[in-house]
Amino acid sequence: MSVVSAVAALAPRPAAAQGASDAAAADYPNKPIRYVVPFAAGGLTDIMARMVGHQLAEEWKKPVVVDNRPGGNANIGAEQVAKAPPDGYTWLAVTLTHASNVTLFPRLPFSMQKDLVPVARIASSPMMVVVPASSPIKSMKDLAAAAQKSRLNAGSSGNGTPPHLTLALFESQTRTSFTHVPYKGGAPSMTDLIGGQIDVVFSNFPESLAYVKGGKLRALAVTTRERHPLLPDVPTVAEAGYPELIVENWTGLMMPAGTPRPIVDKVAASVARMLAAESVRGRIVTAGFTPAAGGPPFADYFSGEVTRWARLIEEKHIRVE
Repeated sequence: MSVVSAVAALAPRPAAAQGASDAAAADYPNKPIRYVVPFAAGGLTDIMARMVGHQLAEEWKKPVVVDNRPGGNANIGAEQVAKAPPDGYTWLAVTLTHASNVTLFPRLPFSMQKDLVPVARIASSPMMVVVPASSPIKSMKDLAAAAQKSRLNAGSSGNGTPPHLTLALFESQTRTSFTHVPYKGGAPSMTDLIGGQIDVVFSNFPESLAYVKGGKLRALAVTTRERHPLLPDVPTVAEAGYPELIVENWTGLMMPAGTPRPIVDKVAASVARMLAAESVRGRIVTAGFTPAAGGPPFADYFSGEVTRWARLIEEKHIRVE
């Protein structure tokens, strides 16, 4: 959210407008909600959106319908929500991808920061640095040393995606250079990595978890401050000597700018209650994710992510096709 938008949101409103807004929130929701996921089904964003939608539909006794709208590096679905009526009945599932898109796509017909309002951060998952099980690379230090000796092939789920950005961050910190091999999604990169066609992937955790557990891939590190409970023997990047490589592929919820603040606050409070429930938290962790807890408000968090990745994108001259 821009400074102007933030100030406007805090400015006193006429009593009549405030009363109408409060009344709308009291009656909210009174019809189905459309929850746009700008990715295909099955990933972090889709899984979390469906979990949130199910829990809140039970609480409110009104349907929350997940609508997958993949394409355009997650911009197609985002534009639909940005241009939807600001009445609280159209939601957008957002991720780190949307924060980086602000820099990667400077000429979009909408603005992530002006046309959408952050509501709640929901969950995150780390990136996991993985190599084939047969690889001589056993650690992150080995990886950096190998990359300094010869140019390694590093796969990702596409240009400008979180795996690509994490790779670029590692390059920047180690002053190495990999041959980036972008795929159309994480699954084909895993297939080629297992087959030895590429050397390493800075993968989304859920995409490589089963292969690590099954012994087909070796995990060098996870990009979190603490070890992951599903892989307690895998070190963190800080333990591996790269404390600045902390990266979370997070997911959150936004609505069109102009949505009445009482409705935004009502949804945010319901999401917070859901994430505090032990039964829900357990399901999130089992799926390979970490529930959002603490930290700055989502608007501030999103703004910080935009700034962080803008610096890297500009430094590494990352472009999307």
